[in-house]
Amino acid sequence: MKRLSIIGIGAGDPDHLTFQAAKAIAAADVFLLVDKGEAKHDLAGLRHDLIAQHGRRPYRIVEARDPERDRTAAAYTEAVEDWRSRRARIYRSFIEDELKDGQTGAFLVWGDPGVYDSTLAALDEVDAEFECEVIPGISSVSALTARHRVGLTQVGRPVHITTGRRLAAEGATADDVVVMLDAHCSFAEAGDGFRIYWGAYLGTPDEILIEGPVGEVADEIRAVRAEARARKGWIMDTYLLRREPPARG
Repeated sequence: MKRLSIIGIGAGDPDHLTFQAAKAIAAADVFLLVDKGEAKHDLAGLRHDLIAQHGRRPYRIVEARDPERDRTAAAYTEAVEDWRSRRARIYRSFIEDELKDGQTGAFLVWGDPGVYDSTLAALDEVDAEFECEVIPGISSVSALTARHRVGLTQVGRPVHITTGRRLAAEGATADDVVVMLDAHCSFAEAGDGFRIYWGAYLGTPDEILIEGPVGEVADEIRAVRAEARARKGWIMDTYLLRREPPARG
């Protein structure tokens, strides 16, 4: 039987790699690296570095170009499903053409495979025989709260994980809202009474952290985010919106 290891490698710091993930990299025969283009070359670079440090030769690296996703489509869900299906075809080709029986193929997944990632959902669409192991990793959410030195949960209060698109459409639906990738800075419309813990490029040398009442730091985050994206050509950001308790009289 062919095997797959879906390995969470953390949010960007090489030291985020767990012992379990390092062992899984060492046990892999073939790695599939999906290239997101020249603008995100440093993301691919970290994967190559981790393989070189922890892989055991002889191993092979197979690279494929990530399918383009239509980010202007009005039917957002359908566009994402189409992109995921095209990714699934890449995964199937990797399993059928690059892996021999008894070999282990590995995907190095940014952050944690179970948090805001499409790898497992795309593999569900693959019509091929294989065994699969998932190795958890440090997510951008974990990295964010650690860097800001705050807890993700509060006593008796739920946490809602959502997207910038949904935040803009629905508003803050809980006292604590984690938002993954918000190109339009929807946090600015959250209203009074929220504090934001914002981070971009978490765990990398380019890491940026801003924290404060939304009304006081929204413009700063917008400006810093726009400058960073223009300079690097891409940005990955995450933030926690936390409703602050009313001031005591």
